[in-house]
Amino acid sequence: MSLAIEHFYRFGDFTVDTDQKILLRNGAPLPVTPKVFDTLLILIENSGRIVEKQKLMDQLWPDSFVEESNLTFNIQQLRKSLGDDARHPRYIETVARRGYRFIAPVEEVLSDSGAAARKVTHRFETLDALSKTPGNSNASVIGPATSHTVESATSSDFARPRAGTTHARRLDRKSVAVLATMVVMLLAGWLLWRRWVARPQASAGRMMLAVLPFKNLTGDEAQDYFSDGLTEEMIARLGNLDPAHFGVIARTSVMHYKNSQEPLDKIGRELGVQYVLEGSVRRELDKVRITAQLIRVEDQTHFWAREYDRELSHLLSLQGEIAQEVADEIRLTLGDHRQTNPASQASSSVINYEAYDLYLKGQYFWNKRTAQSLQEAINYFQQATAKDPKYARAYAGLANSYALMSGYSSRPEAEFMPKARTAAVRALELDDSLPEAHTALALIIQSYDWDWQTAEKEFRRAIELNPNYVTAHHWYAEQLGTQGRFDEALRESERARELDPLSLIIAADRAAILYQSRQYDRAIEQCRAVLELEPAFPRAHHMLVFAYVQEGRFAEALADIETWHDDPTKTMMLAYVYGCSGQRAAAEQQLARLQELNRRKQIDSGVMFFAFIGIGDKEQALATLERGYSQHSNVLRSLKVDPIFDPLRNDPRFQDLLKRVGLVQ
Repeated sequence: MSLAIEHFYRFGDFTVDTDQKILLRNGAPLPVTPKVFDTLLILIENSGRIVEKQKLMDQLWPDSFVEESNLTFNIQQLRKSLGDDARHPRYIETVARRGYRFIAPVEEVLSDSGAAARKVTHRFETLDALSKTPGNSNASVIGPATSHTVESATSSDFARPRAGTTHARRLDRKSVAVLATMVVMLLAGWLLWRRWVARPQASAGRMMLAVLPFKNLTGDEAQDYFSDGLTEEMIARLGNLDPAHFGVIARTSVMHYKNSQEPLDKIGRELGVQYVLEGSVRRELDKVRITAQLIRVEDQTHFWAREYDRELSHLLSLQGEIAQEVADEIRLTLGDHRQTNPASQASSSVINYEAYDLYLKGQYFWNKRTAQSLQEAINYFQQATAKDPKYARAYAGLANSYALMSGYSSRPEAEFMPKARTAAVRALELDDSLPEAHTALALIIQSYDWDWQTAEKEFRRAIELNPNYVTAHHWYAEQLGTQGRFDEALRESERARELDPLSLIIAADRAAILYQSRQYDRAIEQCRAVLELEPAFPRAHHMLVFAYVQEGRFAEALADIETWHDDPTKTMMLAYVYGCSGQRAAAEQQLARLQELNRRKQIDSGVMFFAFIGIGDKEQALATLERGYSQHSNVLRSLKVDPIFDPLRNDPRFQDLLKRVGLVQ
């Protein structure tokens, strides 16, 4: 029987099997995409010569037009696989404005299978002998029958360099059996390596994945909402697929790495993940191109990579396709071959792409969390529902925006909560499986109706639908805290932190739970940790001042307030701290400013309450709380636990208010 010539290239620790299209490092296969492998092969076959970018692209994509960014992406992935550095290259040199050159010495290996089989057998015998000799631990597994170094060619074409040929040899039956045995052994070794050696260790049996911000390759910053929106959509899709086996880090934390050059191992440590999904997106007219790759953080192995060119109208189904492939690949690396459930198609009701695009813009502004950005979000969500009256997620976004508006604008809850309720109910009428809508409704029922039991059911339903939906865990933790269920609240807050470890608002609200449970030192420590990351973060400043006051550290509280921007909240806090510290004249001056602001434009009654309680005017404080009750003020949520209410607790009117708000039986 005649056997074909086997063809390899070697450089450094790497071997390129041209027939099997496999890249190996020290004998272990590296997962690279076909395009990345082809890129490497073309560069190696032209070792020492500059390969022009356009010629590379023509070779890699002969039947389609692609942009240079695709080639750049391939080169980046190839360098990652080789452990190469563009600034100090060992293998691939970038030649400015021209192309790339492979600069490492390359050995071309030609061997027939029989020789290879005999050589491998000989090497195993040698290794067995060496293992008995101290100090010897390294040996080559594959030995070439014939080899030579590839010389630089002068031709500008891309024809594969030909080595000298060898005559095919006949193998007897024994040699064929040896060869077959070796193939089986190598295959078994690869499968064992993939399942056990390459198998990452899960934390508590649950894998954690981070979807890093998709890169916007359009060259237009105005399109950031689109790439950010795609990132958030992939987080939601993956979070829904298999929450029992892997969690997905929330948007807030991964956005810290937007345009970041942080190494993956550092990102993995900071986020506590075993995998990251990287990608890029380019949108032009009615087309979209998405690249995505799944990387194991431990050794930066690329397990999966794809490139997609689709019509924009197919973007929703494409997101589900990508999420499904990523989830299934993760399960395979865990040795679990069960198929995950198909990604939720909660957005399938979208009639046209325009509505979805408006929804992404709304989400972009909602995540900024300012009064102005929330109003922008409301505008876009309203436009989305106008384009598609059956778009449930747009109604959920509208509900969440209205539900937060009072807290960020100091305007009365009654101005926004009825609108929030209408939107949330409509979302659930259209799609009862939306965790965002259940979470929005829970917040509305909790803050506006003070129906704590129903709110808890809605929070639990949202978490049941998507255990990786961090907002549900976060807001549910707040509710548990306001009810005095502090152990449960801190556990739920920790669950939110695991899913969103870099979220400032989750960390600051954890400080609020500690403050409410009278753990002032821990609350102060938590606030300071947040402010180290973001010195201007308002919620942390607010909770820090409240904790300082309870500790009697008034000078530190006032020093912190003086760094704030002038607004009703600053005036309120100055009145409160001046009053608590015995500086009544200064407190009354700030109170007068608040009252003037309230005459010009009504502000939430809770804002006025802090000034009155600070100066010790209990009658006005109680009267303000009564007005807050009629306005459904947000401040009444913490009546049961906030130390600020302690001076009023023995008053029957306060106890009656607690009952009406549903916080005592």
